[in-house]
Amino acid sequence: MWNNDEERAESFLDEESEGLCSLSATQRLYASAACLLSGLVLMFLSLVVFAIPIKFALLFTFGNVLAVGSTAFLMGPEQQLRMMFDSARVYATAVYIGCVVLALICALLIQSKVLTLLAIICEICALVWYCLSYIPFARRIVSNLMIRFCDTEL
Repeated sequence: MWNNDEERAESFLDEESEGLCSLSATQRLYASAACLLSGLVLMFLSLVVFAIPIKFALLFTFGNVLAVGSTAFLMGPEQQLRMMFDSARVYATAVYIGCVVLALICALLIQSKVLTLLAIICEICALVWYCLSYIPFARRIVSNLMIRFCDTEL
């Protein structure tokens, strides 16, 4: 049973991403794990500076980008972009990228704490919706639950 899973993982790593770089499958796994861990550490550190919304936004946003981008090491950047802009998740991707850019603009250029926090809240919601797009029927289930919980008619 374990051998079949390992073979499937190896074939996934070797499929199209072999020609993208000179990293071996093991090196790509390590790089992906390091990128994901770095992103999670940045997101955790952002909670430490939560009282300073601009620093929080920078750390949290860069942590998000690193965590989402970590899968590019596994499948390659071309396949990652192809999956991100697939018809099933193109809108979720566009909203997520827009929220990331908006959070950075609010934090770096406008330097408004209120706008930065609003942009981060939008970024979190967009990231959750984007992640749900990879789970079959997850967005439909969450949408139905939100309608049920937020419906004012009983």
